[in-house]
Amino acid sequence: MKKLDYYIIKKFLGTYFFAIALIISIAVVFDFNERMDKFMSHNAPWSAIIFDYYLNFIPYFANLFSPLFVFISVIFFTSKLAENSEIIAMFSTGMSFKRMLKPYMISAAIIAVTTFCLSAYVIPRGSVTRINFEDKYYKQRKKSTARNIQLEVDSGVIAYIERYEDFSKTGYRFSLDKFEGKQLVSHLTARSITYDTTSVHRWTIKEYMIRTMEGMEESITKGDRIDTTLFMEPADFLITKNQQEMLTSPQLSVYIDRQKQRGFANIKEFEIEYHKRIAMSFASFILTLIGVSLSSRKSKGGMGLHLGVGLALSFSYILFQTIASTFAVNGNVPPFIAVWIPNVLYAFIAFYLYRRAPK
Repeated sequence: MKKLDYYIIKKFLGTYFFAIALIISIAVVFDFNERMDKFMSHNAPWSAIIFDYYLNFIPYFANLFSPLFVFISVIFFTSKLAENSEIIAMFSTGMSFKRMLKPYMISAAIIAVTTFCLSAYVIPRGSVTRINFEDKYYKQRKKSTARNIQLEVDSGVIAYIERYEDFSKTGYRFSLDKFEGKQLVSHLTARSITYDTTSVHRWTIKEYMIRTMEGMEESITKGDRIDTTLFMEPADFLITKNQQEMLTSPQLSVYIDRQKQRGFANIKEFEIEYHKRIAMSFASFILTLIGVSLSSRKSKGGMGLHLGVGLALSFSYILFQTIASTFAVNGNVPPFIAVWIPNVLYAFIAFYLYRRAPK
């Protein structure tokens, strides 16, 4: 590491954080102006608006548009270096373009690690507070009922609830089937089942009947109430909009595996979120290389052309990533492939621009 490396890293990260602060400040003003009436009509306290909502709003949106900020930062200050003939001076000392990329990649690595840690661990915890605030003071997003719930609660044990109401923690017309291989050995039906909020996985079954099959013989047991442990919770089937944003990456991994075992089909959004956090962090390296390759050449028109091309590429990257995610949710594209397609495509663009960059 030389003095020139520290100079470029300082310029890169300084411009990056300044761009974030500027854009997020504008976003907060517009967001507050849009939501102010709702906040006031629901009597939201100022402490909750500031600490529960906006303190968690800022890192969420900063991280969401991090690729755009990386691109703008690289294009802006590298174009300034080229315009002031500083890059020509670097090359005149015998420095190669590859060597000049070293401090850029170090800066990109710092941003990538920070972005991943925020998206995987910090922001999900803040999103719980932010979404709970929105649910209370802006617009209700949480589901309070669910219908036709069917899931595997244990190996060979299938639970079914016709209707579940969260306000009473009660499900109606409950059944529980136990299989050994492909043979049904036990069938329980009940009028209702209620979740015990004081204990994890604890349920109370009311007005039940159990049919037990042993070969050609069948026995029936009836009762008014029975307490049991079932490995399911209301959160397993009351899926809130954007619930995947409230889970850390380890929690997402466990949740996806558990839901796959239970036979849930609507988990693509959770898989996309899991892979997206890694792909978005890796994008910092690709977009940095594109930005340096584009703006390191001195242009007669100044940085205007570089900024225009850079903005077009960064917005197209975000758009392409959204389209690919939509194909994964609504089509047959595997989430992992859908999330990484934009990175692979832009990696080829980065390689092409790197080959054409001034050496």
